[in-house]
Amino acid sequence: MTDRIEAAAAELRPLLQEFILWAPDNAPGSDPDLVGPVALWHRLIARDDVGLWKRGDLRTVLLERMPQVVEDPDAAADGMIPAVRAYLTFLSGTGRLSPGSASLETLLAELDEVEDDFVDAMEDTIAERDWDEEEDELDEDEADEGLGDFEPFADEIGALPTIRLRPDTELAEAARRVTLIEQARDLALWVGTGRKVGEETLLTESEVDEAVRTLGLPDARNIWNLWNLAIDLEFLAPDGDDTVSVDSDTAAWPFEDDDDVLDAWMLGLHSLDYGDPELDDDDLTLALSGLTRALLIRVLLAGGTRQVSSLREELAEAAAEYDDLGADAWAAAGDPLASVLAWLTGYGMVTVEGDVVTLTPLGTEGLVHLLDDEDIEIDARPAIDAMTALDLLSFSADMSEEEADEEFAAWLALRDPARAASELLEAAAEEESDALVRVQAASLVGSLGEAAIPAWQEALKEPSLRPYAATHLTQMDVEDAPEPTQADTHWLILDMWTISAGLGRPEFVSSLHDIGPAQTLIGLLDVIWKVRHPHIEELLDLIGETHPDKQVVKAAKRALFKARSGR
Repeated sequence: MTDRIEAAAAELRPLLQEFILWAPDNAPGSDPDLVGPVALWHRLIARDDVGLWKRGDLRTVLLERMPQVVEDPDAAADGMIPAVRAYLTFLSGTGRLSPGSASLETLLAELDEVEDDFVDAMEDTIAERDWDEEEDELDEDEADEGLGDFEPFADEIGALPTIRLRPDTELAEAARRVTLIEQARDLALWVGTGRKVGEETLLTESEVDEAVRTLGLPDARNIWNLWNLAIDLEFLAPDGDDTVSVDSDTAAWPFEDDDDVLDAWMLGLHSLDYGDPELDDDDLTLALSGLTRALLIRVLLAGGTRQVSSLREELAEAAAEYDDLGADAWAAAGDPLASVLAWLTGYGMVTVEGDVVTLTPLGTEGLVHLLDDEDIEIDARPAIDAMTALDLLSFSADMSEEEADEEFAAWLALRDPARAASELLEAAAEEESDALVRVQAASLVGSLGEAAIPAWQEALKEPSLRPYAATHLTQMDVEDAPEPTQADTHWLILDMWTISAGLGRPEFVSSLHDIGPAQTLIGLLDVIWKVRHPHIEELLDLIGETHPDKQVVKAAKRALFKARSGR
């Protein structure tokens, strides 16, 4: 259909352009832009010939199609009929009405006949859209007020001490032991390939009983949550109108690759909502929706551990506050936290010992992802013993100087200075375009003194790090250390400009002034374009846009031309 629309629009374009030029002098009260949809859908659903208009075409297009496709029903209600009247007059007056068309008099009479109905249709469309918008707003309001809404806790979450995340290898190993994923796998394998399902009940009672026995479940209460989890995990998928099949990779769970394991676990993360109590009454069930998330966030805010008894009291109050039926639903559920804790334990997110529930590293990781999905800020970083040099450099960029120093000191305490220097410089070399990481790495390695000499010497082989290595080795009077070249100095300047450009235009212009007077900067621009820096062209372009001195701007544009042409 899209291709047909595009072809029809292209066919109509010259005719409509002529009409737009014709309208101001011949129909000054009309809006020619409103004719486009009518002409297009006349061509698509009524006639192959854009000039052929028969009696009944206007009723079909205006009353049947326009309410479905019009973008602005208010404007259409006010001006589409006059615009179509002008368009038909244009077609007739310029000889564009094809032979076989109804007369202009007949077409205009039909237009008068449908005008009131058309306006009513547009008003109905407006009312429907207003209703939809109100429903959307109500849905948003309801979502905002649900038990599982994280937003009311945003300030408390932002004020939490740094959350330390375990390395992927540990998380993947924990995910491999998740009971619910194993059960979802077994259910999918039992389903097999091409299993027919019913419209109202996917499985028959006998099939449910067989699945329960195969999985070793105590009863069938959890079977449909496991079915949905298998779909979430992509272990199970529809392969026809009434058949489902197991995915070919399902039997391989738990996967060997850590990334594949964690990707699968994350696919099922939103299944935590399946832990919410399910009651016989739908309204009561709805009143407790979000209870699993509500428990998780409160455990997180308590530092990762809470007493179940105190949670039960707090959540009972929250349920009663959020929904008029909350208290009734809580009572009807018996122990509403039973299903919540069972599912979270089965998905590896919490442990329960006696009256104490504790977030696992996997649960903390999952919560951080859920908060990130909601754009709620939380200070979460890898644990110090799991932090790579690149992690350290990346996270330090957003820390205060004091906090960054503390993080570096803790990280350094777990390795000798020589190894630390090598790791930092290797991390900085991974991405040549990241000047900030490079400068941070050079600064930290520079603080390690003579222990870093071997790492600096190795860094001389890396073009993006050579300027820093040569500078530091020379400053330390290392024997046979190469003197920094003019190109090295220019590279350091370009790194500085790159960082200041990321801070904003005022900071960037200030860094240009740090070079010296305009003539000094012009002299630098005449040679610095030769440096093969990853940001040379964009920096020269930015100088040309921002520097207040016209001569500098001219020199920057000249240098940019040379950099692009390589001469």
